[in-house]
Amino acid sequence: MPIGSDSGTSSIRDRVRPATADELDNIPWLRTLAPVERRRAEVAVVVGDAEPGDLVCRIGRPPTYWFGVVEGLLKMSNDNADGTSMTYSGLPPGGWFGEGTALKREPYRYNIQALRRSVVAGLPVDDFHWLLDHSIGFNRFVMNQLNERLAQFIAAREADRLNNPDARVARNLAALFNPVLFPGVGELLRITQQELAYLIGLSRQRVNEALRTLQAQGAIRVEYGGLRVTDLEALRANGMAGKGAA
Repeated sequence: MPIGSDSGTSSIRDRVRPATADELDNIPWLRTLAPVERRRAEVAVVVGDAEPGDLVCRIGRPPTYWFGVVEGLLKMSNDNADGTSMTYSGLPPGGWFGEGTALKREPYRYNIQALRRSVVAGLPVDDFHWLLDHSIGFNRFVMNQLNERLAQFIAAREADRLNNPDARVARNLAALFNPVLFPGVGELLRITQQELAYLIGLSRQRVNEALRTLQAQGAIRVEYGGLRVTDLEALRANGMAGKGAA
């Protein structure tokens, strides 16, 4: 059964394979399952390699999988009628997404695209619903995901209204370090300044200035190949500090 909901993503489908033991160990919701439930889920989960630009999900396509990021970085976005694109969220390792669409079995209202070479896991929608019908632990995990994602999107909407670029960078970074939605990130996020600028909608130069400010305040540390959060609460506070700023 091919991974990906877009008929044009044959390159992903050609690289589908069973998940390795290490990849399964890093899927957070598997730990909520009873042994018989986990055995079924482990057999059902597949992974595929996505190249930069590949669409994992496309607007208007029906869901066939519930997806998660094993490695790499994806973005959730929508293209507007005027040709502009709105990015809703970056999706770093450990993040599972699309549970609302999978629950309702309705067409996607957003695109999910790989920003760099990534490994994506998929649980077939029928198995997703089987777990909902049989596993209390899985239900709690999905409910927690939905609740956390709602809070994330409310925060993202507020961030879009901020006139303070430093606060926008802080708010978006804090979202990417969300330990509930993206447990695979930990304290170090593998991301380039250009990728971060693309997700936030600012120039790379302006993002670089904001990162230097946040580092000087002790909230983050810029490292080779990524960003390390040293004070998540300070990062979140910086994101709120720009609310209403001119």
